Amino acid sequence: MSVIKFLTSKAFFKQLGLAIAAVLVLSFLALKWLDITTKKGEFVVVPDLKGKSVETVEIELKDNDLVMQIQDSANYNPNYPKYSVIEQNPVAGSKVKEDRKIYLILNPSGYRKVEVPNILKRTLRQAKPTLEALEFKIGKITYKDAIGEGVMSMSHKGQPLKPGTLLPLTSEIDLVVGNGKL
Repeated sequence: MSVIKFLTSKAFFKQLGLAIAAVLVLSFLALKWLDITTKKGEFVVVPDLKGKSVETVEIELKDNDLVMQIQDSANYNPNYPKYSVIEQNPVAGSKVKEDRKIYLILNPSGYRKVEVPNILKRTLRQAKPTLEALEFKIGKITYKDAIGEGVMSMSHKGQPLKPGTLLPLTSEIDLVVGNGKL
């Protein structure tokens, strides 16, 4: 039997029709199976978790069939309570599948500590930007009669400070500066 005769025979078209029907039926069944197993069209709305404690968040996410994943602790934000959620991904109101991980960033217990730089014997004009760049606040500036015009000493809450001491960010540092008049 020649190839051309076979391709034009009833047997070939019958087999081709059965093969196409089988592919269509299998494709339809596979798509239905995927719809059922992936729960197509079923979503959970992500709740707003900002400002809530970890314990509250855990309960709320379990009630919504979602999973909590703590990603990191960011820089301290005084507008939120300690150890509360300050950021979440996906954001509140997003539609996700159940058992989806919700990534959380928590507010640490306080500002991280930073080393006080050595600004002694530097002018106030040099010392001020150095401290502000490290997010320290300049407190009371006291001028004292001295030969030079540099920073003579530093203190925090009335306690003398040495360079290298660790202080939380945004701490207020008081300075005693020489006025250049002796």
